[in-house]
Amino acid sequence: MLVVMVIIGYTASAQPRNHMQYLNRKLYFGISLGFNTQNFRIVHDESFIYNDSVRSITSTRGPGFNLGIVSNLALGKYFDVRFVPALVFGDKKLKYDINGNVISRSIESIILDFPVTVRFKSQPIGDVKFYVLTGMKYSLDLASNAKARRADDQVKVFRNDLAIEYGLGMQIFFPLFIFSPEIKFSQGIMDLHARNQDLIYSSTIDKLFSRTLTLSLHFEG
Repeated sequence: MLVVMVIIGYTASAQPRNHMQYLNRKLYFGISLGFNTQNFRIVHDESFIYNDSVRSITSTRGPGFNLGIVSNLALGKYFDVRFVPALVFGDKKLKYDINGNVISRSIESIILDFPVTVRFKSQPIGDVKFYVLTGMKYSLDLASNAKARRADDQVKVFRNDLAIEYGLGMQIFFPLFIFSPEIKFSQGIMDLHARNQDLIYSSTIDKLFSRTLTLSLHFEG
C-alpha cells in the first residue's frame, strides 16, 4: 500500500503527462498476472436437516494464480470494453463436520476464463486514473471430474460456469506502459454440483456456486 501511495504521489506531481499519449488510442494490449482465492456458495439439500451424521458443511478459500492476455478497446473518454482471457489455477475446499470429526475435500481446478467487462474511468489525477468495472465471464474447467468413472469419494463438479464480475482498480501511466493493479469479485450463477445421492459428501448438498476474489497486475501499452 505504501508503494502504491508513493507512486500515485510521484505521478500526480510529475510534470510529464504520460496519459496524453493514450488519449487517441482506441485499442491496446498487455499481459495480466493475478493471484486468486476461490470457494463455493453452498445451498444445502433438504436431507441435510434430517441427516444425523453431517453436522455442518463449509467452504474455505484456497490459493491460486492467473496468467492472462489483455485486450482493451476505448469507447470514448471514460469507457472501455476489456477482454482478458486467462489460464487460472485454483483450489476450493469443502469441510464437513461428521460426528465431530472434520473432514476436508479439496477440489482443484484448471480453468480457462473468458471475461468481458466494461470499465468506467475517472478524470486523470496527474498520471493516475481510478476505475470501476462490471461484466460477465464464461469459464471452462479442464480439471472437471463430473464425468470421472472413479471419483466415488469426491464431490463432482461440472465443467462449464458463468459468473457476474465487478471490481475496481487504478491506471498508473508510465512513459512506456500502463500499470493497473485491480481487485475483482466473481459470483457464479450456474450450479456446478453434479449431485450423487449415494455419497454422503454429495447427497447433503443441493447446489454449489463458484466465488472468486482476484488481485491482478495488468501491464498494458
